[in-house]
Amino acid sequence: MDSALSDPHNGSAEAGGAANGTTRPPSTPEGIALAYGSLLLMALLPIFFGALRSVRCARGKNASDMPETITSRDAARFPIIASCTLLGLYLFFKIFSQEYINLLLSMYFFVLGILALSHTISPFMNKFFPANFPNRQYQLLFTQGSGENKEEIINYEFDAKDLVCLGLSSIVGVWYLLRKHWIANNLFGLAFSLNGVELLHLNNVSTGCILLGGLFIYDVFWVFGTNVMVTVAKSFEAPIKLVFPQDLLEKGLEADNFAMLGLGDIVIPGIFIALLLRFDISLKKNTHTYFYTSFAAYIFGLGLTIFIMHIFKHAQPALLYLVPACIGFPVLVALAKGEVTEMFSYESSAEILPHTPRLTHFPTVSGSPASLADSMQQKLAGPRRRRPQNPSAIGRSKKLKVNPPKPNLSSICRCPPLPLGTTGHRKRRATCLRRAYGGAGAKPGRCWAVNASYEESNPKDATAVTEGSKEGTEASASKGLEKKEK
Repeated sequence: MDSALSDPHNGSAEAGGAANGTTRPPSTPEGIALAYGSLLLMALLPIFFGALRSVRCARGKNASDMPETITSRDAARFPIIASCTLLGLYLFFKIFSQEYINLLLSMYFFVLGILALSHTISPFMNKFFPANFPNRQYQLLFTQGSGENKEEIINYEFDAKDLVCLGLSSIVGVWYLLRKHWIANNLFGLAFSLNGVELLHLNNVSTGCILLGGLFIYDVFWVFGTNVMVTVAKSFEAPIKLVFPQDLLEKGLEADNFAMLGLGDIVIPGIFIALLLRFDISLKKNTHTYFYTSFAAYIFGLGLTIFIMHIFKHAQPALLYLVPACIGFPVLVALAKGEVTEMFSYESSAEILPHTPRLTHFPTVSGSPASLADSMQQKLAGPRRRRPQNPSAIGRSKKLKVNPPKPNLSSICRCPPLPLGTTGHRKRRATCLRRAYGGAGAKPGRCWAVNASYEESNPKDATAVTEGSKEGTEASASKGLEKKEK
């Protein structure tokens, strides 16, 4: 008799007897094949549809459907937190009564299951509502603090259609709470899995590798190293696993010999597969190569887990086979296509704002700083493209054209006349031009630049400036001598 047992966070497969230790008649090969095939199909459904819904969730603007992004820091801490939680549950079941703990957990998952199932069936139920249905909008808002320190704790937006879905989900919840039927358990388990794949987003492939690698070690240790995971999975009565009876053909819906699969073996690889689907869409090649590759890898890994569990009749950590398959197959495809860099540089958080431009590559810069500076100056000094003007505007601009004013060097330069072309004349001429164009505090570089541009645009004015400066200096010198004589 084979059964797949799961823990609250991840999951493992075990081949063993019933939970209560009683001897049961062996299941038929047809019943075992039907149970394992049904578990495989139920595991694929939330991964496939959850990945598709994760794309719409990343692009949506509804505050109640915003995804929770897992960073590399969260991924590194997750196996440690899961181990502490698993060990705490194990101690609780050893110290306290199992009935009271399961009653408390049943009420907790009853509320969560209703909300998860309502969110799952809402898109399908919207197609059955008539067009004239009075759909009013509601918002559930819980805040903490006041004024500028106010923080939102819960901000959930819903409408009248969601209330109808909530009522239908409550019927399933009451059915599970009273009967603990395996069909109601599976409905809640599928809803949890689909919502987990849809709303939990890895920010990049590296984070996914860290998360899967850490849980790989976590799963192997707690299944092969201790009996903690198997004990908690047997004692934990909550919809955190998918079950299917192996004796369904003999007993019908009242069958009680179940094969089980933990939800962690669905959600953890599922969020990585959903990340690869969003990466496929970001490539804009109209192909979903990495998504289909990872999806096929999950089928291969889970099938291998069931086969080994059935052969060796021992508990098997499913992530021992799922992690190498789900990571190795897409990486091999990326190596073959030469897209490993694009895969590991992809950021899923940018998909929340799809219209935001992203820098996909950095420009290459070569050369010394001096050569780069010279090339930039040449670009800046190049001819600028002018806007085309109307003929009337061109005529008006010609009429309003004003020549640059000539500097009045006679009122500024108070230096004695020097022979033209000498060093002293050039220095004083530069000083005069600096004061005339740039002011007393201008730099010499501005003086020569202004002087050159002025002479190029007005070649005749340059000589006039020189002659004017010479006459001005001579006149100022003669006036000074006359004052001294008086």
